[in-house]
Amino acid sequence: MTDIFLSARWENLIMANYEIDSEVLKPYLPNGVEIDTYQHKTYVSLVGFMFKKTSLFHIPIPFLGTFEEINLRFYVKRVEGNTIKRGVVFINETVPYKIVAWLANKLYKEHYTAIPTKNLIGTEGLINNIQYEWKINKKWNRLCVATAKASEKMLAGSVEEFIFEHYYGYTKIDNNSTEEYKVNHPRWQVHQVLNSTIQCDFTSMYGNDFSFLNDQKPDSVIVAEGSGVTVNWKRTKI
Repeated sequence: MTDIFLSARWENLIMANYEIDSEVLKPYLPNGVEIDTYQHKTYVSLVGFMFKKTSLFHIPIPFLGTFEEINLRFYVKRVEGNTIKRGVVFINETVPYKIVAWLANKLYKEHYTAIPTKNLIGTEGLINNIQYEWKINKKWNRLCVATAKASEKMLAGSVEEFIFEHYYGYTKIDNNSTEEYKVNHPRWQVHQVLNSTIQCDFTSMYGNDFSFLNDQKPDSVIVAEGSGVTVNWKRTKI
């Protein structure tokens, strides 16, 4: 069996990054990993991006292969000898198709939900406009940015590098069991963010533990161009 479970394009990735007390994340922290920080700060990210040209085991999904995903994630690392594996843990991942959510939960034991989503992406002159919307409790939420059209390399040591350069996923199976998987993609180009708008009901989306984010502004909003991505089928139990 091929080692590649999923292949797709992830495009127009918006990350709104909120500083958070690490104590809030302890109930969600998988066994065997520790919180990863940037300049001694702990972050969660509200993420919106386009999933395109999705294939499972190299078999294209013709009608469900393109959709928006919205997720809330935080950053962890696993130390193995002299190797540091940097990864992410998802609080929740939202997609518009129930079958996609069911499949991801069944195969990967992730935390997917299915609710209505939509996007508006376009270019005006030298400006890119990207907007993701999702509906919960009969109300539309949105994550919207305007960026410079030109892309540029991430700077070493930048917040963009910290947020985007995590290549492992960790799933908390129970209090003692964790699964690790590998995500593969090149180092992404980024776009300068000119302005942003965030309207998110964090309580309805992610629970009371994250209600305080309703009144908190993100430390940064960053955007990556994206690329082709593969996710390995093999999962390591730790």
